Amino acid sequence: MTTYKIHPIVVGTKVFDKSMMTYQHGTGEQLTIPVYVWYLEGGDQTILVDTGLMGVIQSEAREKAIGGKIYTFEEGLARWNLTPEDVDIVVHTHLHNDHCENDAKCVNATFYAHEKELTSLYDPHPLDFRYMEEFVQEQDEAGRIIKVTGDQEIVPGVRVVHTPAHTPGGLTVLIDTDSGTAAITGFCVVRENLEPPLAIQALDMEVIPPGTHVNAYDAYDQVLRVKNMADILLPLHEPEFASVDTIPIKSK
Repeated sequence: MTTYKIHPIVVGTKVFDKSMMTYQHGTGEQLTIPVYVWYLEGGDQTILVDTGLMGVIQSEAREKAIGGKIYTFEEGLARWNLTPEDVDIVVHTHLHNDHCENDAKCVNATFYAHEKELTSLYDPHPLDFRYMEEFVQEQDEAGRIIKVTGDQEIVPGVRVVHTPAHTPGGLTVLIDTDSGTAAITGFCVVRENLEPPLAIQALDMEVIPPGTHVNAYDAYDQVLRVKNMADILLPLHEPEFASVDTIPIKSK
């Protein structure tokens, strides 16, 4: 059985109203979230989940807000003795720009994305301005994107499940680790979405849907589904991982 270590690398941040993450909750509260590249160490191929932002704001204020250092794509990979040319596989949770801006730098990689994300990329709904085809089109035209149509194993120990909560083609990535199955969510959430405060639980809500979603009811169900399918939950924009080198975290 192939198992992996997961290395979260911060390659950017976003600052916005918290309700963009937690649907109908936290309105008026400013939230700074990290944008991650997740390096999966294990097996015989170099695998990333998402490639993050290209124009990175590296400021003391933002690093303080997320509790960790912000890197460029190249700097982040170099921490693990990698270059963009070393990347063999990129698995995309979805194709919003902050998850794919560095794709073109991975010149030797094969990319995996759900077919519905490609549809949205080229013909986005007017409400969704986050799709920017210039970051993906070249790889698509070169035939380097494998279009996922459902749940699928990528390599032994790494598989994806279709979780259309945040976008129509969201893919949650399930990774075998020595401590059980880890799930990198296929939707943009923080820890509070998966573990709501008591005031939210009192409303009989087990999770909070992402603030940006296709359908609020369906999104709720997808978040709950992912919460129940993994031993280690990795919400896609949770700041707690900004200060973490490796998941699972070794006990002292």
